[in-house]
Amino acid sequence: MKLTSKEIFSIPNVLSYIRLLLIPVFVYIYITADSTGDYYVAALIIFLSGVTDMFDGLIARKFDQITELGKTVDPVADKLTQAAIVGCLMFRFDYMWILVVLLVVKELFMGINGLILLKKGRKLDGAMWFGKVSTAVFYAATFILIGFPEISTHFASILMLITGIFLGLSFILYIPEFLKLYRRA
Repeated sequence: MKLTSKEIFSIPNVLSYIRLLLIPVFVYIYITADSTGDYYVAALIIFLSGVTDMFDGLIARKFDQITELGKTVDPVADKLTQAAIVGCLMFRFDYMWILVVLLVVKELFMGINGLILLKKGRKLDGAMWFGKVSTAVFYAATFILIGFPEISTHFASILMLITGIFLGLSFILYIPEFLKLYRRA
């Protein structure tokens, strides 16, 4: 794959690069936070990351700027951002490890099957609607968990449960999609 500067510097790809750059900034601000204001800043960074994630896809589709590089950088930025978020939240919430396990299992399943299918000349053509809904729920719930450090344990547990349900449903709904691809391969 030969990359052109037009592809490298397309607006959707630049938005993905920004998301990648926001990850260490978020992690630093979150783990060194010592006031409610610091948590608000960390939540704002995650909000900006989520907005750039939404806009990079919309811009790429609307202005025909979908690139092979973007198809790689965008999901990498998504997964690294999600990993940074749950990694940081694990130190504050006892049951966050369950979401970490669920996220890791789901992403390993998607990644391993994606690579196997790619070798067979097939691939999943972007995120499905249920994957997008799951991601939106993830960002909304974790935004609240990050931005409101005084949140009650009960409400935090409910948010983590809802996020886990959506992650689990997304995982389950992706299985038949991969099976279809295997049958066609």
